[in-house]
Amino acid sequence: MNIVCIGAHPDDAEVFAGGTMVLFARNGHRVLALSLTNGDVGHHEQGGGALALRRSEESLAAARIGGYESITLDNHDGELMPDLALRKAITRIIRDYQADMVFTHRPNDYHPDHRYAALAVQDAAYMVTVPQFCPDTPALRNNPAFFHFFDRFTFPAPFRADVAVAVDAVMDVKWRLLDVMPSQFYEWLPWLDGKQHEASAAVDAGHRLEFLTSYFGSFLEMPGRQCRDAVRAWSGKDADNVRYVEVFQLCEYGAQPDDEQLRRLFSLSPTSEGA
Repeated sequence: MNIVCIGAHPDDAEVFAGGTMVLFARNGHRVLALSLTNGDVGHHEQGGGALALRRSEESLAAARIGGYESITLDNHDGELMPDLALRKAITRIIRDYQADMVFTHRPNDYHPDHRYAALAVQDAAYMVTVPQFCPDTPALRNNPAFFHFFDRFTFPAPFRADVAVAVDAVMDVKWRLLDVMPSQFYEWLPWLDGKQHEASAAVDAGHRLEFLTSYFGSFLEMPGRQCRDAVRAWSGKDADNVRYVEVFQLCEYGAQPDDEQLRRLFSLSPTSEGA
């Protein structure tokens, strides 16, 4: 299969679907992490072209570790709009990639870029099958299934976990994906949370991963805590032992697989070797 994970920023796909991307790649599927912005304002000190280049390089480094591909579009961070140009760009990439599944944010997420990424992907969800829209790129004959990343927001509707992927078996890899994005996980996000000095001290002392897992672990455990029914439905008797889960909501646009089809789409062996 071909899987496209579309985030607003160059670390979103890794945060919300990093383990799932690794598992799909290890199971022989082609996986793309697509960022719709270049991340050029996501830092408290650095910005502009230098930061955009740095974040693109971080994404490429993560992709090499995870065994997937990475593309970063050159739209300004914080300025994403769900306009016609973005709809066409997303349509072309989904078509070029012959996507079977597409993942992105929900349209009621907290960040404007997240919300507009969701809207732009939803606007492309039908158009990918329309031959006379972007006729320079052959239309898909089969509409992909579209899925939303987890979020904790409840208005106008809370997240619904239709799929729960246990990623404990590849969390060592997911931590490495985040570790090679220091601009975010050792600088920008800790600065936002008032933990910049802790992060800097840990990095200087050679304790990067210890800080990262302590700082970000609770956030990555949240889907498993809040979606226990889905964890039990997807992990069965092993559910009580599952700590890290990535959960996804099936979008009403695009293909509508039933439960049996969803199980086939997400039939992932956790022991498959990486490339």
